[in-house]
Amino acid sequence: MTILLYDLVGRDTARPFSPHCWKAAMALAHKGLDISSVPTRFLEVPAVEGGISKTVPVIRDGDRVVADSFAIALYLDEAYPERPTLFAGEGGKAMARFIERWSQLTIHPYVTSAAIMDLHAMQDEANAAYFRTNREQRFGKRLEEVVAARDAGLAAFRAALEPLRSTLAYQPFIGGQSPLFADYIVFGALQWARIATPYRLLDDNDLVAQWFERCLDLHDGLGRKVAAAA
Repeated sequence: MTILLYDLVGRDTARPFSPHCWKAAMALAHKGLDISSVPTRFLEVPAVEGGISKTVPVIRDGDRVVADSFAIALYLDEAYPERPTLFAGEGGKAMARFIERWSQLTIHPYVTSAAIMDLHAMQDEANAAYFRTNREQRFGKRLEEVVAARDAGLAAFRAALEPLRSTLAYQPFIGGQSPLFADYIVFGALQWARIATPYRLLDDNDLVAQWFERCLDLHDGLGRKVAAAA
């Protein structure tokens, strides 16, 4: 049975950009499950599956509807235990929770500042207006003021990735010799940036950049099927 994935898009329905939706997409691919993406814009989210969630991703697997990328990964491991694991046990779940908090507190704020104007430009007129109003209320300043800080913050952002960089000196993936959901959490954040903005976050010789390239190749190059922003 094909699983529906409600996937956040802008004007171009072929360019899903949400970091959280990418986590879910990679988790579904990791499990080898057939999926059908449902392109969903910001203003369409409240109608998804009767308003089950204020955000996407949301999946429908037969009669089951699950919202939130982490909850989706937990569901997939429980519903399809015979397929490759996303967590490799309770310790892997705990590790992934830590990685999720670290990513959202360390990577997401900088990607937001670096890509916010590009993300705005990806939307159609109605969704761009929503995006601007929502984000300017959140930040208490205009989008143009948010993005103005990205150059000054780049060195600190790269330095903040040192725990990940050091880990990847020992092993090819956060999960060890092969990826786990913890990898997809960080991948989703960097894929968000890759698709949204041409602004260069990492040098090519950075171990994090090399890990990201390995992740782009996973699952028959799923991540590369959406071209980087130019």
